[in-house]
Amino acid sequence: MNDTVVTLVGNAATGVEYRETTNGGVARFRFAVTPRRWDRRNSVWTDGGTSFYTVCAWRNLGANLTASVNVGDPLVVHGRLRVREEAKDGQRRTFVDIDAVSIGHDLTWGTSAFKRVARANPALTERPADASAATSAAMSGGTSAEPAAARKPVHTQPWSSEQDESSAPAGEVPAPTGAL
Repeated sequence: MNDTVVTLVGNAATGVEYRETTNGGVARFRFAVTPRRWDRRNSVWTDGGTSFYTVCAWRNLGANLTASVNVGDPLVVHGRLRVREEAKDGQRRTFVDIDAVSIGHDLTWGTSAFKRVARANPALTERPADASAATSAAMSGGTSAEPAAARKPVHTQPWSSEQDESSAPAGEVPAPTGAL
C-alpha cells in the first residue's frame, strides 16, 4: 500500500469529539503544529506559521483518545496523511487530515501515567497456565476454570525477547536492574 505516513508534534487545538458509526467509533479533533526556529540575528526563538490538521482515530484508539486528551495537550500523532479539496461558494479549499495509527502525549513537556483498558474478553489478553485451557476458553467465548490470580498476563513489549528471561518464571519478564 502506498500511503504517506507522517509523524507530527504539536498541540490539541480543540476538544475530542467521539461518535459511533456503522464502522465502529471514531474520535476527531483539530491538531495545531507551530514550528519554532532559533533567530541567530536577534538571539530569540521565533514561531512560524501554524498548520492545522484534522485527526481521526478509529475504534479503540478513538475511545482511548477521548478519555485521555484535552485542549492544549502536547501530542505526538502518527498516521496516514490525506489531502482533499472541496469547492464551496465558488472557492476551492484544501483540507489536510490525518488517519491516526498512534497518538501519545509529548513527554518533553510533562509527565503522563498509562492505564491499560480492560477488554471485553479476558481470554484474549491473558495466558492461562495450561495452553489447552486457553484454547478451549477462547473457542467457547469464556474464560478458563482457573482463578484469575493464577493466570499470568501476556507480555507484548517489543524488548522482552532481548532480556535474559532465564531467572524469571515462565511468561514473566524480569524487572530491569541498574541505573536508568
